[in-house]
Amino acid sequence: MASILGAIAKGTIAGVAGTALMTAYQEAAARARGGSAVAESLKEPRTWAEAPASARIAKKVSESVLGKRVTKRQAPLIGNVGSWSYGASLGAAYGLAASRVGTNPILQGLAFGTAAWGAAHAALTPLGLYDLPWRAPRSDLAVELSSHLVYGVGTAAVYEALE
Repeated sequence: MASILGAIAKGTIAGVAGTALMTAYQEAAARARGGSAVAESLKEPRTWAEAPASARIAKKVSESVLGKRVTKRQAPLIGNVGSWSYGASLGAAYGLAASRVGTNPILQGLAFGTAAWGAAHAALTPLGLYDLPWRAPRSDLAVELSSHLVYGVGTAAVYEALE
């Protein structure tokens, strides 16, 4: 039991580190396009449709499950908390899986990042929070996929270092 809890704890830490790397990568990509992902994540959206997917998910959960109303002014906070919590949670799952299989952080990280990207599209597209992949601009998909690969490899590398 202790080894399972240890793997989950290390995975959670690794997931937070992977999220930090992903955030830094997204910021660099946004700056290369003349914007700022961080500034956008801290800005109150004009409408909920303009809010990041993480904020819209948190709004749906808060209102439908918890019965708590969420305002647009809260979107930056709940969006960022949602993103970091999701990254940490996926990291915990990674830690549990990695503790049971051989370790090759690069290959496992690439597979994990690809799975995280695919899972996000599989879950969020039907909810109307993501465009269908074949309708989204290829440059947006490239940034999304590459940022998830950074997350996956970063998470796997930090987990391996903690081992």
